[in-house]
Amino acid sequence: MLSPRLFIAQRVTALLLAPFVLGHLAGIICAVHGGLDAAEILARTRGNPWLAAFYQLFVVLAAFHAAIGVRVICAEFSRGRLREIHLDIIATGVGLTLLCMGGFAVVAVVV
Repeated sequence: MLSPRLFIAQRVTALLLAPFVLGHLAGIICAVHGGLDAAEILARTRGNPWLAAFYQLFVVLAAFHAAIGVRVICAEFSRGRLREIHLDIIATGVGLTLLCMGGFAVVAVVV
């Protein structure tokens, strides 16, 4: 069962993720509509500390949100056969993996 803290945390991260998703989509649409190719986009994103901070926070929120969601999915599919500690280990593993992969992507594209 999902604890009230995790339930609230997932709802809060969803609320905080919404403007990041909209900002990301707006940036993609503007870049593609402006006729920029991948090399030009990368040239514009390099060394921008605001963009790095935007995407790093986006990654942190998305990883946390997804980890809680994966925990809920595993709990539902296991029908109570997985203990809480196992669910926590799976969720933590997924969250840390996403955090590392997203962090590497931000460094590769922005920094």
